[in-house]
Amino acid sequence: MDKLQKVGLTALGTALVSTASFAGDMAVTGSAIMTYAVNDNSNNNNAWSMSDTMTFTGSGELDNGWTMTFSHALDGPNGNDANSIKLDMGDMGTLTFAGLGGSGPVAGTDDKMPSANEESWNNVDGTVTAAASGASGANGFNYTLPAMIDNVAMEVYYLPAAAASTTSLEYGITYTGIDGLTVGYAGGDNETTASNTIESTNLYATYTMDAFTIGFQDNETDRQAANTDSDFQAYAISYAVSDELSVSYGASTVEHENTSLEDQEASAVSFSYVSGGMTFSGSLANVDNVGGTAATDNTGYELNVTFAF
Repeated sequence: MDKLQKVGLTALGTALVSTASFAGDMAVTGSAIMTYAVNDNSNNNNAWSMSDTMTFTGSGELDNGWTMTFSHALDGPNGNDANSIKLDMGDMGTLTFAGLGGSGPVAGTDDKMPSANEESWNNVDGTVTAAASGASGANGFNYTLPAMIDNVAMEVYYLPAAAASTTSLEYGITYTGIDGLTVGYAGGDNETTASNTIESTNLYATYTMDAFTIGFQDNETDRQAANTDSDFQAYAISYAVSDELSVSYGASTVEHENTSLEDQEASAVSFSYVSGGMTFSGSLANVDNVGGTAATDNTGYELNVTFAF
């Protein structure tokens, strides 16, 4: 996105450095989205909706050479959406403290399949079983380790215990050592609900060759509650028709440990067209056995117009 504004700051660092202020930069970026969405098994009424986000980012260099970046996002009528402080410590790695809206590598890799718009299981009516996400919450820490091995990135996420929860810990690793290939793995325990620890492992791979990108994903989710485990598999392919136009097809399956539930099967086609600061995108999705309920088959589509600034 283009920067809306960039001004010099002279006191940005006083909250972190008591001895002296330092010069920094501040930028504002944002987006506004109009969406038209229709589902075949719901009362659509007015199918139009709007969402928007504005992100304020301030950055500067500390006296010891580290770089501090502060980010604050405002999201529509709900106000504060996310805020964080990131310290880039050079060879020591990067530490991010998310006061609001933080999450770890499990959530970040729940569905990494290439898509021009949405995931295969999105955009339909009913309680769809999505790829199980990881821990998330306020006042958590993400630490990106230094590059000890070429083409390997590693991350650790720590979410301290809050009311009615215990500490959650996740880790992730990504390998990009072969041209066009990305392989990622994430795992850990989501203990944000103390009585139902969720242990997740996500594995994915994507490969880009010319204008094509293909991907495969395999997730396992083990829950403390009896008979609630699930497995998620997905694959997808996208094609960049031109610099402006992309199309994709994706499919996924959720298998339930509970034998009374059927496998949920989803598929979707998507497109995206970019023209300057405007993006026109859409998806048509079909999900069979929504949430594992037999013969509950729903179809939905959405069209989006996104303005970025």
